[in-house]
Amino acid sequence: MADTLKQELSVLLAPQHGLVLCALISAALLGGALLFEHVGGMAPCSLCIWQRWAHVAVIVCSLGWLVISQPIGASLRAGLIITALAGITSVGVAGYHAGVEWQLWAGPAGCTASLSSGGSTADLVDSLLATPVVRCDDVPWSLFGLSMAGWNMLLSVDIVALAMMSFIFGDRNRRRTS
Repeated sequence: MADTLKQELSVLLAPQHGLVLCALISAALLGGALLFEHVGGMAPCSLCIWQRWAHVAVIVCSLGWLVISQPIGASLRAGLIITALAGITSVGVAGYHAGVEWQLWAGPAGCTASLSSGGSTADLVDSLLATPVVRCDDVPWSLFGLSMAGWNMLLSVDIVALAMMSFIFGDRNRRRTS
């Protein structure tokens, strides 16, 4: 039974599967953020936007490596390391944002504001008054005491762990077959 479980884990965590799973987790997190914004009406702060870019990096690294590895003969294991590094970036940004929300440290000076450069002073004042202020230290939604940034950090840790486990299991599979 233990050998069967090891074999099933070995297949599930093969490098190509690990890369796809990392991309799917990041895509789900990114999709969830977009749903909260566009369906739920929760405007993102600047740190939320940074977190989205970190997930775009995970998706591009993992799926991009799958696409380019075959023609150039690169190891999928290298793609797992690159994906893990992108995941670590996501952990860092989400952890920083969660720390700002928990008042552990100060966030960026201006969280979000988009000001047009043209127009009169009156237009600028009207634009400022019409722009909703989204603070990085406010928690607009939480589940079980964790904000979206907190959940993002935990799930980003999962991305890193999955990439590293796939790296390790991929190494074991390669050694067994050679």
